[in-house]
Order: sequence, then C-alpha cells, then structure tokens
Amino acid sequence: MSADHSGSRRPLVWLPIRPEEIDGLPEDLEYAYWNGGPDYPTDPARCAFYVVPYMKGAAVETRPLSQMTGVRVVQTLTAGVENQLPHLDRLPSGARLCNARGLHDASTAELALTLVLASLRDVPGFVRAQDAGEWRPEFRPALADKSVLIVGYGSIGSAVEDRLAPFECARVVRVARSERTAARGRVHAVAALPELLPDADVVILVTPLTDETRGLVDAGFLARMKDGALLVNVARGAVVDTAALLAELGSGRLRAALDVTDPEPLPAGHPLWTAPGVLITPHVGGPSSAFLPRAKALLRDQLARFALDEPLRNVVAAAV
Repeated sequence: MSADHSGSRRPLVWLPIRPEEIDGLPEDLEYAYWNGGPDYPTDPARCAFYVVPYMKGAAVETRPLSQMTGVRVVQTLTAGVENQLPHLDRLPSGARLCNARGLHDASTAELALTLVLASLRDVPGFVRAQDAGEWRPEFRPALADKSVLIVGYGSIGSAVEDRLAPFECARVVRVARSERTAARGRVHAVAALPELLPDADVVILVTPLTDETRGLVDAGFLARMKDGALLVNVARGAVVDTAALLAELGSGRLRAALDVTDPEPLPAGHPLWTAPGVLITPHVGGPSSAFLPRAKALLRDQLARFALDEPLRNVVAAAV
C-alpha cells in the first residue's frame, strides 16, 4: 500500500478517473485516484466516498471495502450492483450504495438495436462471405413489421424503445417487475410473460440481475417463444439459463444475440461460441465513447450533492 502523505481532513473521494480530468468537482472535497491497481492511493479507512472502478471484476471492485471503515457512499459506474450488494454488510451502518442509472442508456440501447439489426439481416454471415471473397446475396428478415418485447423496462429499456420508434415495428410490448403506465403506454408485469412471449418476434432483455431475474429465461420461457424468434441479451448473462438456450439454438428453432453470457468471460471452447444462429459481443454495451462524458457528469452532480449534504441520486441500498 502506498503511504498517505496528506494532512487534509476534508472528506476523501476515491475516483477511477483522474480528478484533474473532471471539470467542476467540488473544491471542499479531497480526491485520490484509484482504478483497481495493486497499491491504494491512501489508507482505505480515510475514504468517505468510493467510486468503484469500471468493469474491473468483483474481486478488484470489492477488495478495499472491508477496510473502508469510514465510507459513507459507494458509487458504481454501472447500472447493476450485483457485485457490491453481497458485501454491503462490510460497510459502516448508514453507508449508501448508489448505481449509475441513466449513464449507459444511450450506449446500451444503441448496442441492443445493433444486435437486433445485425442478427435479423445476418451481418455476421456477410462478413464471413467478405472474408472469403464471396458474393452471397440472401433474403433476410427486416425489423419492420416485427413485434418486439422488451423485458426490463427501466431507463435503458425506455431508451431501447426510443431507438426502435423509426423502424416501423408492428408493436413494442413492455415488461417490468410490476405493472404500470409509462409515457409510451402500458408496462406489463413479469407475470404476464407466458401470454406475451408467443407473439414476440424479438425479445430484448434489459432487466437487472436480481434473485428474481436470475435464470428468468429458462427452458419454459424459451419454449414459449415463437419459432424463429430472436433473443437479445444486453442485461446480465445469468438472466439466461445457458444450457436451455443451447438446446434451443442447437435445434435451430431460436436465434440469439448476446452481449453478456454465463459464464463470463466466455471461455475458449465453450459451446456457445459455435452454436448455430448466435451472435456474441464481449460485454460492450457500456464501454463506448458515450461512457466518459456521462460518467463525469454523473460524478460532478453526485459529488456536489455529497459536499452540500443534499439527497443523492440513485440510492439502491444502505448498510444497516
């Protein structure tokens, strides 16, 4: 661990982005840079506001938590907090866990639409043909006139629908944990999935990973999808039962486009790599050029609230 030479007692913030690269940070806080390296920038016990390094894996992201005896806020740069929630009992009573709701809406929704279009129009097949120097015209499905089911209608799900709007879909159906009415219309409860799945040409998963959604897409869920339907997962890999999905892909009845898998990273030789009708991207829904400006804006706002002792955004849990 590196030595802490600072004599300041201002509230200390650990940032995974160098503080000099974020304009407008509150001046009455102290900042230290840590992006998951082996050495800590200060004694973790001094950290009051911990911004979790982005996409470094659970072992790295949670490593300092047991030593952060004075932490008051743990802020992720992901919408999901499944890596941090199991460690909430390590934190001092009252410490708040905040997610990054809204940060990845544009980038993840953009990738979801990319996967839908690439899979329907078989862009991977055309790329393979190009590599082989072969001209292979095909008649492929369009997104126009298709029924799309969005499972997990939060801010990202809403952003996905925004991007579907110009594509002349026959309908877009929304599903969330509980029924409600959104700006674009009715949102069905998860309990309605059995009656909604048979009509969907494309099913897009955007739900967070929770105890309720782990394995949600099991053999029964997949069996209710119509023949030839496309499953798109930009949520978390464990939302889908991989063995059940492999069975459907192997039969040729369904297709899939996966930005996330279970296990992840997907190891070499795993049968998903060579399953028919599947397109795989390596969890790149969030990391794009859209990430950094939105991450900086979120941190500026959240740290300003923290410095002024104002209510924080996106509090998802608190240590007891």
